[in-house]
Amino acid sequence: MAGAFAVFLGLDIVLPGPDIAPLVWVLVLVVVLGVVAIGCLSALRVWTVRVGGAGLSVGRELVSFSDIDVDHLRAVDSGVDAGAPVLGGGWSLPRGRTGLPLRFTDGRTVLVPTRDPARLYEALMVRVADTSDTRDSAPGSEGTLGP
Repeated sequence: MAGAFAVFLGLDIVLPGPDIAPLVWVLVLVVVLGVVAIGCLSALRVWTVRVGGAGLSVGRELVSFSDIDVDHLRAVDSGVDAGAPVLGGGWSLPRGRTGLPLRFTDGRTVLVPTRDPARLYEALMVRVADTSDTRDSAPGSEGTLGP
């Protein structure tokens, strides 16, 4: 869009004939900058990854820590699972991001788009380990017949 604006401005300067009013160019510039700013803000919101109290969130999608397969997460070295959908939507990973493979307890695998997979991995391991320790030590989880 900015490229088209530059081409039209160049044509207006080079070609003979009546010029387009400066007010029109200012309005077009404001619209172009507004569209670019809205696109940047929406991309930030859609692809923001957060590891918080409720779980892992990518944009509007939220995954509870209890739904993450801890054993698979511990085994993840690097790389991505080919064909796995991207958490947060989209057909592929956004430019500049790597996919951290994440398997759910129901067997589905997704890619979490991140710029720093090692940092995300560490944050998830801390949170998932905390929730798995809590689940394993919950009262009544041993059963009535003992170990």
